[in-house]
Amino acid sequence: MIFDEVKEILAEQLDIDPETIEMTSNLQTDLGADSLDAIDIVMSIEDQYGIEVPDSVIENMRSVEDIVSFIENNVED
Repeated sequence: MIFDEVKEILAEQLDIDPETIEMTSNLQTDLGADSLDAIDIVMSIEDQYGIEVPDSVIENMRSVEDIVSFIENNVED
């Protein structure tokens, strides 16, 4: 499941417990991600899924759900 994979990426990048991450978690306010973390997260997602995340999309990614939805809509089954 993509959500579980994204949780693992976020937990590793942000050095937090994956059990604290929910679909509704805000990357900045709930998980403590800053702009440098965001870059690392996006690079990990791009590597894991073989996709490119445009800058315009990155600016609008606020929650875990935003990331999961983008991956679901851009990864071929």
